[in-house]
Amino acid sequence: VLAERREQLAGTLSGGEQQMLAIGRALMAQPRILLLDEPSLGLAPLLVKTIFQTLWEISSAGVTIVLVEQNAHAALKLAHRGYVMEVGKIVLEDRAEALLANSQVRDAYLGG
Repeated sequence: VLAERREQLAGTLSGGEQQMLAIGRALMAQPRILLLDEPSLGLAPLLVKTIFQTLWEISSAGVTIVLVEQNAHAALKLAHRGYVMEVGKIVLEDRAEALLANSQVRDAYLGG
């Protein structure tokens, strides 16, 4: 996606393209851990899908991802483990699959 825009100034890229660029810049250092804060915030649904597909590929390549994300469903689909926070405190933690199946989590964060 970004290859065709390599001559374009970063500030003129769309929000999703800027997120992809930021992730790419972070990956240039070949990190073992990638920390991300709300990578899908304010993006169109199609771009959110692209971002999470890219994160899945990064994770599959062996990079650990620590993700803070309000899109709980997408985050838990990507995650091995999840932590639910309320008012700055962890109130629930478990395997991602267990959190996706948890009725409290479904009702409060996944739209029932």
